[in-house]
Amino acid sequence: MVKQYSFFPSSEQRTRQIETVDELGDALSAYLSAEQVSRVKRAYYYAEQAHEGQRRRSGEPYITHPLAVAGILSEMHMDEQSLLAALLHDVIEDTGISKDALQRQFGSEVAELVDGVSKLTRIEFESKAEAQAENFQKMAMAMARDIRVIIVKLADRLHNMRTLGVLDPAKRRRVARETLDIYAPIAQRLGMHNVRVEFEDLGFYAMYPMRSERIRQALNKMRGGESGRLVEGITVTLENCLAEEGFQARIIGREKHLYSIYKKMLNKKKTFSDILDIYAFRIVVDSVEACYSVLGVVHSLYKPVPGQFKDYIAIPKANGYQSLHTVLFGKRGLPIEVQIRTEEMEEMANIGIASHWIYKNRGSSNADRGHSRATRWAQSLLEIRDRAGDSMEFIENVKIDLFPDEVYVFTPRGEIMELPQGATAVDFAYAVHTDIGSHCIACRVNRQLAPLSEPLQSGQTIEVITSPGARPNPSWLQTVVTAKARSSIRHFLKHQRSADAIELGRTLLEGALAGLGSTLSAISEKRRHEFIETTELETFNDLLEQIGVGNRVALLAARQILQTAGIRMKENEQPMVVSGTEGVLVHFARCCYPVPGDPIIGLQSAERGVVIHRESCHNSARHRDHPERYMSMVWAESIDREFPVEIKVELESHRSMIAVLAARINSADGSIDKISVEHQNPRTTTVNIVVGVNSRVHLARLIKRLRSVPEVIRVQRELH
Repeated sequence: MVKQYSFFPSSEQRTRQIETVDELGDALSAYLSAEQVSRVKRAYYYAEQAHEGQRRRSGEPYITHPLAVAGILSEMHMDEQSLLAALLHDVIEDTGISKDALQRQFGSEVAELVDGVSKLTRIEFESKAEAQAENFQKMAMAMARDIRVIIVKLADRLHNMRTLGVLDPAKRRRVARETLDIYAPIAQRLGMHNVRVEFEDLGFYAMYPMRSERIRQALNKMRGGESGRLVEGITVTLENCLAEEGFQARIIGREKHLYSIYKKMLNKKKTFSDILDIYAFRIVVDSVEACYSVLGVVHSLYKPVPGQFKDYIAIPKANGYQSLHTVLFGKRGLPIEVQIRTEEMEEMANIGIASHWIYKNRGSSNADRGHSRATRWAQSLLEIRDRAGDSMEFIENVKIDLFPDEVYVFTPRGEIMELPQGATAVDFAYAVHTDIGSHCIACRVNRQLAPLSEPLQSGQTIEVITSPGARPNPSWLQTVVTAKARSSIRHFLKHQRSADAIELGRTLLEGALAGLGSTLSAISEKRRHEFIETTELETFNDLLEQIGVGNRVALLAARQILQTAGIRMKENEQPMVVSGTEGVLVHFARCCYPVPGDPIIGLQSAERGVVIHRESCHNSARHRDHPERYMSMVWAESIDREFPVEIKVELESHRSMIAVLAARINSADGSIDKISVEHQNPRTTTVNIVVGVNSRVHLARLIKRLRSVPEVIRVQRELH
């Protein structure tokens, strides 16, 4: 066997890697039947043959990778189908064996798992945020179909992280960043503490090897110094005290892992010694009753810190984690963190959702609840995805759910609701049901009226007051923190704006058609569809929405619809009158700068409504091959606004020429928007000026003033 590449400096965080199929069989025989172990071995030999001749970058036979992934899952006591999928997870991707072939050999359930993991394996998180977000949606869909897909993928990624040393530094850092940003939070959300810790420490070492090593050395030094002796002394004291009371318990001195130390040093701007000034211990007992009894013993041994007790047994965390947490004043006033839990809770805390398969046959309600929570969360991702406007909004919402600090509140019926830290009554309402959130108008917190934007606190009872006619308020987006609330509000507002625009567009189009002697009801669905096919739109409602938001002009759309339908229009159709106040409906071309008095024509643009050009503009002449896009335009009789126009002034070079020209323009009531100078030769200069005028007559008067300057050779209006 070729020597494994171990990227992490030491192997203290994991058990020895399984290197042969016989070792895997021995590990599995502890909890699987002989028949199941035999099927797992058959999958190994099938994969070994499929990967024949393939090697990893380290030079090892490729089969060592799926074998190691199966070994990781065996430590979690995962079920037979997950182990088969682990051994076969690269077969579809790398060997050309089809999903149907796997289904015939190992059944549809295994084939679906392998297919799901294969799709996740093809995900490459590029540096572009859009690509990463798009790919994360694929992961969410796979997780929702079968949560075991992501567990196998996490094991696959864990072995890749352990053997990261064979990659070049740039790719090593990219994979590490991806692991810290995506895979570690998912592991945490699924309650897989051991996997998350190893992800974070391996990722930390890959990103910052020197910083990681310095913290490791400091930690080892602390263990051998006074701090280490203090931890040992507290452990002995706790053991003796519990033994005197007749409790059988395991006491573990708990240390923060490297990455959590680094993050706290970075975020809180503290030194290493400041971070490790809290000593933590875990007490593992045999029953829930013993947990509460041991809590009383440690509280009699050391004085508890007020407000620092948390009961996660009665109210588990969202990922299924259960334990009692308390903080005590130890010797010399040093704070001591103590966690008290059962063996099953310890297993659940370390491997999270994977414990569901350990306790599946033992009827454990705790493991079942953790599995149900994780499955519901994965399925809720699909709802968030459907409501999100795009992939970036989706991943933004999901990341909110991946980093929660929970608060626990109660419904009026006494049911417990888990919400992220900072959640408001609006978040609570949407968590109960989307319709309740969309129609809420007020809330009562502990039977007292309270603002909807006020952050909730653990232990409060929340009652939501609704009204059938109420609608989500856009200002709620500034205060809600849950992904479901945010995506639901955005979805409603987006849909509401669209509905309003469609209704307005319908009204404007009806008016335009009436002016042409027709009605919308006179145009059949078939004729409408024929017209839509000539545009870049998908439905007739899209056209109405475009008119409603101002991207299309109703009169021009009406003419085009009637022409396509072959319906005769009124012959006395009047041109569209331009007053200069149409806003987003009308834009004035920058190529020819039309001003009131110029003969003009309108060109329809899908993005800008109607763009007004001078009739002599070469851009309008170039598009005359498409008469359906043009419409007659005339200026209103009275227009009270300025229009930009570009003029070109050629004059003899003079030191104060710009000041002289500006003074003449100002005396003609013109305003300068932009000015640029071109030196043609030492004797003459060309000045391009964009000035604001209110009509063609005003422009003529301004040009006359400029021509009266003695140094001016020529003045002309520019037409690009």
